[in-house]
Amino acid sequence: MSSPETGDSVLAAISGLGHLSRRLTQLHTRLWQELVDREVTGPQFTVLGLLHLRGVMDQGTLGELAYLDKSTIAPVLNRLLQRQLIEVTRDDNDRRRKLVAVTDPGRDVVRRLTPAVLAVNDRMLAPLPADDRERFLASLERILQGSTEAE
Repeated sequence: MSSPETGDSVLAAISGLGHLSRRLTQLHTRLWQELVDREVTGPQFTVLGLLHLRGVMDQGTLGELAYLDKSTIAPVLNRLLQRQLIEVTRDDNDRRRKLVAVTDPGRDVVRRLTPAVLAVNDRMLAPLPADDRERFLASLERILQGSTEAE
């Protein structure tokens, strides 16, 4: 039989940030499928959005800006390439470097889906008053920034 102290610790451990972040991810995934698109994932939309906003960039920079590691960005790009939403070319100055650009159909996807992506955000944050929404998002950014600096 565990002591109350141990029980409290276990309860805190299983109901903490990991558990809550998993539940947030589940909610986001469900709302994404309902409101956005079943064929474009969140990471794919982020990649398309970055290319739409910033233009052509190399695969490494794109992965960094999207917070996707090398093993994740490659299959994301392959799926977008298969759907002709991006183009990948070799850099003329460094043939090892892949340059990625959004195509016109990719831009259309970004324009068409942006309102729905914003609706997902709004639905997720709806229980919070406006001021709390900004503080919540700023707090998440601080947590993520702090974890990045610690690496």
